[in-house]
Amino acid sequence: MLRSYIRKLSEKNAELQKQLRELNEKLQIAGQGKCRVHEQLVVLSEPKKVGPFGKLKSMRTNPPVLPDEFVNPRLAKLLAEVAVEKEVIVVLANSNVKSMLEVWGASVKRVGIPNYLVVALDDAIVDFCKENAVSVYKRDPDENVDFTGKTGSNQAVSGLTFRILREFLQLGYSVLLSDVDIVYLQNPFDYLYPDSDVESMSDGHNNITAYGYNDVFDEPDMGWGRYAHTMRIWAYNSGFFYIRPTIPAIQLLDRVTDRLTREPNSWDQAVFNEELAFPSNPGYIGLYASRRTMDFYLFMNSKVLFKTEEVEASCSSYKLSSR
Repeated sequence: MLRSYIRKLSEKNAELQKQLRELNEKLQIAGQGKCRVHEQLVVLSEPKKVGPFGKLKSMRTNPPVLPDEFVNPRLAKLLAEVAVEKEVIVVLANSNVKSMLEVWGASVKRVGIPNYLVVALDDAIVDFCKENAVSVYKRDPDENVDFTGKTGSNQAVSGLTFRILREFLQLGYSVLLSDVDIVYLQNPFDYLYPDSDVESMSDGHNNITAYGYNDVFDEPDMGWGRYAHTMRIWAYNSGFFYIRPTIPAIQLLDRVTDRLTREPNSWDQAVFNEELAFPSNPGYIGLYASRRTMDFYLFMNSKVLFKTEEVEASCSSYKLSSR
């Protein structure tokens, strides 16, 4: 009788804590939306005079949020043990991608990367990680996540990423999000520039496609105005990006999660890029998150690896993607 009573109290306590977390999140969102103008105006210091020509530099590194361990005390404790300098690699996995997780984990261990964490979406992955001494975290039960997490394809699981990453950022940790179809040859943290809200791998395969170019559209019927200039850049890979714990970064996660919920047929990578790129316009408030493109020779996608570059034993690149 006593054990049963204690178990019921524990379950009730867990439910109340979950409700309290949800209320706190709603209060934070409400507070952020009081005034659109004030959202964009953050005064970090006294106004300064403009310096000499060529010496002026604007801010692109937003300040980190104040960590809130109450959001998820269990995850906070685990991250304190696993993370290095408040940074961690995170990968989501269920049983459908177990074979890829084996390869992923083997490359992480071979390189000697200590700060990584597998977010297990079913019990089989928890058991696999424990048997192979892989750092693992199993989320608390959530009906909105569990069904897709346990039965979904690799792409469906990728869509859950943005919802799950929010807690990591709220706890004050920078995350290098990695899909499971990744191989590491060196420690990626040695080659990142943590100066932007989001730093992402590119689907581009050369300087112009990865870093941007002026694409000119020719319409002869327009006479002297026939040439229309467009700015083009190939998409960021939503399966491999570094994200800092800032307000714009968390807002990005919220926006992508909201759209994927309302638009179930949307592709998470397309939504991710649209929310990062589209500017404010009549009827739409854009997201003012700073972004950086990863070096495409260091963080290689499959097109760069198999078409642009010859695969050699002496290859110095350290990150490969099977995409």
